This record gives sequence, structure tokens and C-alpha cells, in this order.
Amino acid sequence: MQLRGEKGIPSRVVASNLDLGRRPAMTKGFLSPLPPFGPSLVAEDAAAREPSVRAADREAIARQVSELGEWFHNLDLHGVSTAPNHFLGDFPRVKWKHIAAAIPADLTGQTVLDIGCNAGFYALEMKRRGAERVIGLDIDDRYLNQARYAARTLSLGIEFEKRSVYEVDQVAGQFDYVLFLGVFYHLRYPLFALDKVIKKISPGGRLLFQTMIRGSETSRRWESDYHFWNKEIFEDREFPRMYFIERSYAGDPTNWWIPNCTAAEAMLRSSGLEIAAHPEQETWLCAPVQVTRGGRYILDMELDGTL
Repeated sequence: MQLRGEKGIPSRVVASNLDLGRRPAMTKGFLSPLPPFGPSLVAEDAAAREPSVRAADREAIARQVSELGEWFHNLDLHGVSTAPNHFLGDFPRVKWKHIAAAIPADLTGQTVLDIGCNAGFYALEMKRRGAERVIGLDIDDRYLNQARYAARTLSLGIEFEKRSVYEVDQVAGQFDYVLFLGVFYHLRYPLFALDKVIKKISPGGRLLFQTMIRGSETSRRWESDYHFWNKEIFEDREFPRMYFIERSYAGDPTNWWIPNCTAAEAMLRSSGLEIAAHPEQETWLCAPVQVTRGGRYILDMELDGTL
């Protein structure tokens, strides 16, 4: 199996992929600078959190973790770290600590759909907060097997399905929280996918969205229209831009479209979402405020030419 690097990192480690056979590199990863976190500290901290698990049990878990292949998510399975030597440190926990406060601590009765779940870190965190039902989607069998093992080991009831983001409409119902993290820029058709994902958010629900950002990392609002001969706006690095990667970026051929910050926010708004929070540079919490027009979703109107 070919290994690809996280979000353009040339380490070539396989990740979650929702792009119809393409393998987004390390789908739940981010490229923002992270604080140093040595592997020995990760392992020691994990063991300290689970003093009641016998050493023999940890050994059995460690063997199974190894048999399931290389992990991208560093999970704590009763004191066993699944990726203690991760080049991003204790990932994705180091990222989650900046995002966690944007999600209610008590999700009792709530439903969650995690698109691009990888080994299940975020799905596990949502279930730990009491979510009634959590479904994780991914297209990579290795990561799905890891996620199922992790949930079973931690006695957390989570459903995992092998599906592409383009097949998300085949998942029944809508969800209170939809997680769409680390997938967008790995897609050849990102806005199409976003509009499909939006249809899975229940009224009053929330979308937690993340994408790699390149170019300008600051955002500003622009005029609603410009004269045809106004070409100067396109020279401004803060004007909404999507960078198309023809072949590969940082050794990863699945990095197709990478927005700057203004473009990411503009696309969220254009899909009828209202930005409720921006907990860290690459992540937004959004509400589906105007995702329908006259009772019809924007995607459906676009496809039949009525938008």
C-alpha cells in the first residue's frame, strides 16, 4: 500500500480519504505549527492516565495496535499510544485542545456524523461527551479497522461505514453535528462535496469544518460586485483564492485545491452557512442558516439550473 503524507507532508503516511479512491494524506491532520511533544512524554502520559489496566492487557493491546498497521491518529488505548512517534506530536489531541471548547461538553441526546473519520479520534471524543449516536465515515479499510478496534477497546458504541464523501447522501437522516475535517482540500470537487455535506446537518445543527490554508491567513469582507475592468482586486493577496495543484504538493498528489482564509470563509457563506466560531486558524464552526432557498437545497438548484 502506498503511503502518503499528511496534508502535503512528504512522510507518505496513509490517511483517511473521501475522494473516490484518492487517498487524502492524513485526513485529520493540520499543518499549523504545533508545540514540541516528544514521543516518550506521550507514552508516559498515556500510561499515567490508565493505572488500573494490567501490564499484560497493555501488551495485548500493543500487539493488536501493531498488527493493524501504521496509525495516523495517536489514540490512548488504556495507556497504549497508537502513534507515539508522530511527527506532529500527540496528534490530533494537540489540535483538538484548541477546538474542543467550541463543542458543548455535554452532547447527551445529540447525533454526530464524522466524515473522514480516520482512526476515530474525533468520533471517540464526541461519544465521550455523551452523544447518543456517532457515525464515522471513511474510505480506507485500514483506518476503519483501527477505528473499530479503538471504539471496541474503549467500550464506546460508534458505527463506522466505508463511504466516500460523495456518497454521504446514502447515510440516512440528518445530524446535530457534522464533522468535515481535513478532507476539503483533498477533493477534486470540493464545493460540490461541501454542498452535499450540508444536506446532512439538521436544522439548528452545526458543521465543524477544517481545511488547509495557504496564501493569506487573514480574512476580510469584499464588495458584493466589481466593475468588469477592475483587475486590481485579483492582485490583492487577501482576495478569495483557491490554489489548484496540478500534480503534487509536498509529495502528496491528493492535495487538489487549497484556499486562502478569505476564500474558505467565502465558500462557507456562499453555501448558506453562518460562521459561529473560528476556534483556530484552519477550523470553523458553522450554522446552516440559509442552506435552502424556497425550501430547496443550493446543490439541488445548481444541478437543475435554477440557482
